[in-house]
Amino acid sequence: MRSPLAALLAVSLSLPVLAHDDATLDAMATPHGGQMRMAGPYHYELVTAPGELRVYLTDHGDQPVPSKGVSGNAVVLSGAKATVPLVPAGDNLLQGRGDFAVAPDMKVVVSLAFPDGSTWQARFTRGAKASGAPVAPAAAHHDHKH
Repeated sequence: MRSPLAALLAVSLSLPVLAHDDATLDAMATPHGGQMRMAGPYHYELVTAPGELRVYLTDHGDQPVPSKGVSGNAVVLSGAKATVPLVPAGDNLLQGRGDFAVAPDMKVVVSLAFPDGSTWQARFTRGAKASGAPVAPAAAHHDHKH
């Protein structure tokens, strides 16, 4: 039989993981108005425009992560499939251009390789943030543990 203390500990250890599910990230305001996803030790914020993608990198403390030495691509599913190379474009920004349209059902998979040899991936669904969920202030992100 489990003790109440063991059950409480099990629940409390799972809370930081729940704090970063996609629904929670979609409910937060983002610095550049894009959609945020967790990718290992990073947050990726994807901003889309017709034929252009921008990915902003931050850590879990919302501090910018330099894009120098980071490389990768985005696979865009918006009508047709397009692979867009992403290259550093200043500070914590990677940018790429490709032949794709921005649509409400657009899906994007961003894969980035970092100078330390690690590779992290995040999946975005453009329409998820526009689901009518209330947008929480960015400061609300600091109300949970990492």
